[in-house]
Amino acid sequence: MYRRTVSLIFLIYVLVGIYVAWIHEYITPGLLRDLAEALLAIFLWFLILLGVDLRLGGS
Repeated sequence: MYRRTVSLIFLIYVLVGIYVAWIHEYITPGLLRDLAEALLAIFLWFLILLGVDLRLGGS
């Protein structure tokens, strides 16, 4: 029970932090796009070696 409560409090803490960072423009749509592209490149690296372009938004 204690561990579940701590996990829930931590999740709420992180979500509030994300919201505050978004409101104060530390997190922007461009940053999220860049992060998504980086994660795709990390997890699908073999497609990059085959010549697949993983850039989002066509640029």
